[in-house]
Amino acid sequence: MNAIQRITKNTTVLLFAQIVSAVLGFIYMVYAARYLGVAGFGVLSFALAFTSIFGVCTDFGLQPYTIREVAREKRLASKYLANISLMKVVMSVVTFGLIAITIKLMGYPEQTVRVVYLLAVFIILNAFILMFYSVFHAYERMEYESLGQLLRSALIFAGVMLAVTYGFSVIGFAAMYCIAGFIVLIYCFIILRWKISDPPVPWSPRKLEIDGSFWKATLKKSLPFGLTIVFATVYYWVDSVMLSFMKGDAVVGWYNVSYRLVFTIQFIPNAFAAAIFPIMSNIYKTSLHTLRLYHEEFLKYMAILGVPIGVGVTFLASRFILLIFGAEYTNSILALQILVWSAAFYFMSHTYAVLFATLNKQEIPTKIIGACVILNIFLNLILIPRYSLIGASIATVVTQFMVLALNAVWSYRIGYGIAGKKLTGIISRVMVASAVMGALLALAHALNLIILVVGSILLYFIVLYSIRGVKKEDISFIKTAIRR
Repeated sequence: MNAIQRITKNTTVLLFAQIVSAVLGFIYMVYAARYLGVAGFGVLSFALAFTSIFGVCTDFGLQPYTIREVAREKRLASKYLANISLMKVVMSVVTFGLIAITIKLMGYPEQTVRVVYLLAVFIILNAFILMFYSVFHAYERMEYESLGQLLRSALIFAGVMLAVTYGFSVIGFAAMYCIAGFIVLIYCFIILRWKISDPPVPWSPRKLEIDGSFWKATLKKSLPFGLTIVFATVYYWVDSVMLSFMKGDAVVGWYNVSYRLVFTIQFIPNAFAAAIFPIMSNIYKTSLHTLRLYHEEFLKYMAILGVPIGVGVTFLASRFILLIFGAEYTNSILALQILVWSAAFYFMSHTYAVLFATLNKQEIPTKIIGACVILNIFLNLILIPRYSLIGASIATVVTQFMVLALNAVWSYRIGYGIAGKKLTGIISRVMVASAVMGALLALAHALNLIILVVGSILLYFIVLYSIRGVKKEDISFIKTAIRR
């Protein structure tokens, strides 16, 4: 199977899994938001944000580092599993302790504390799931991760439906996450033992290792990945924690309805990145010119998808929020119109993160995200007290734009920047087609929502093709990939 075939297969299965997971996640988020109400949904959202920030201590860059190293040398899989599984045990104990101490010191109500404890267990289970996923990635067997994602989403979906049917409190909702995480962890272990490599990877929980030199070297080399993940996680979740502390549960609920919708959209670049990272890691060893071309195409397609999503959601945000969540969440509309542009910028900036990781220059996104986290916290401290969730939304968009700009500048500095004329040509065509689509949405805003969405998408791609934003060779490439 050649590179195009592998990318096509892995992208297809990941996209399918993430689309289905996103749909299920969207549905159970809607049910949770409607059933729990603004305040209850705010408690659940805060607990997810709070535990996710601490959850970075359970991995600290081990997953992407393992993907890269095992992809290059498959025989190391057992060595990594034997040591990293024990490393994660130690990290998990420390993480839970930090969560328990911090939430108690912050003085939150007992119900919120219990929800945080349950979701802390879920975060720890997820840390071990990611360990298995890293091996699936390295072997380019993304179908097993895809099945795991589908299983988790289906289980949480079923759990939320059960909680709604039987009138569970927010604590019951949190418990559903834990049960789902435990079942997916068992699934991952079974897949590793039966399906990965021939013969299977010779590892089991009984084969744990404390190799001091390996631990030291691995933690040192994964540190740039880890710092990037720490900064990115803080950037994604700190606004919810700050809103909870400054403005209360209801504001967190309004904000997270919009934020989680935007976060769901990001499955698109994440799926492409997950599929292309192992391929680019192998190409790095053979042809830097080909690697540059892969990144250019990746960036182009993400711009083609990201910008029109930003335009479309901006025009249709009020209809989405009122139709799906109801009048109780009217305060979420403006936040969604602002936040969706952070997703548009993320589509493009994420391509650079993959490029730098492939080039063994993961310290670059670490520095960029680190600087932007400081900017984000600073902006939140200034804007949240005065503008509440709108201030947090503005801070998020400004920060994500700075991430994109700094990534682009740094890529030029290391000789991997896209030529200015070429980049301008791509962006200008995308903007023209998006503007035409936006005009349709503005003029025909009262049309049936489904007809309006489908019609605007068709118009966008027709205009983009007519102005050569999408060329015949792009269509030929896509057709070839699909056929193979």
